[in-house]
Amino acid sequence: MWRPWGSSKKSPVRRIHDTSSPFSCSSFKDILHLCAEDYSPSSSSLPLSSAAKRTANVFHRVRIANSILRAWGESRPESNRKLLDSVSDRSVSVSIPDADKRIVVYYTSLRVVRSTFEDCKAVRSILRGFRVSIDERDLSMDSRFLDELKGILGKSKLSLPRVFIGGRYLGGAEEIKQLHETGELKKLLEGLSAAEPATCGVCGGYRFVLCDECNGSRKIYAEKSGFKICTDCNENGLIRCPSCSYAPL
Repeated sequence: MWRPWGSSKKSPVRRIHDTSSPFSCSSFKDILHLCAEDYSPSSSSLPLSSAAKRTANVFHRVRIANSILRAWGESRPESNRKLLDSVSDRSVSVSIPDADKRIVVYYTSLRVVRSTFEDCKAVRSILRGFRVSIDERDLSMDSRFLDELKGILGKSKLSLPRVFIGGRYLGGAEEIKQLHETGELKKLLEGLSAAEPATCGVCGGYRFVLCDECNGSRKIYAEKSGFKICTDCNENGLIRCPSCSYAPL
């Protein structure tokens, strides 16, 4: 029942909580000190617990990590410029004639050396993602590609892949991956001709067909001299597809 109105007997006032403090919950008693930049345990009237000290250390580490990330982000453009300068130095000394509107990639499809195969696969995947015209030259399909590459670079021992963009030599897998991560590769590919949307109907996209002279046997028969080695095809009895393959450099 309700107490009659105007009763002379006064009930004691019960205070549920004290609102004089900014935070009534005891779990938030140190939040102002933890968030303050100039906070020090000696200046506080409330003693810090071990959990609060650990929280303060975490906040301090987060601030340090953020400052490091900002400094690292500011230094990246300088590293990008150094990378582009090194690429420009190589491209000036080594270039491919008549290849200013396309990409030329020397690679291998053999899985003998796994690291080399993975590098070749990764570079081709990156370049194909931009949907530009690519002249892929598989050394395992035609050894004459190796002679071309040696003549261009002037080296006898070479690692694969090797990439030329717009007639300029850019390097191997590491250089292409770095340029792709920094976004500079996209700038270098601007203005190149787009890739054909459909697969070649002559070779099915393999870039090679059987030799018309020897039908892939590498031997031609003549009545006077008998069998002789076909000189129109490579060691596999294949010739470059006349529809989609580029002419030798």
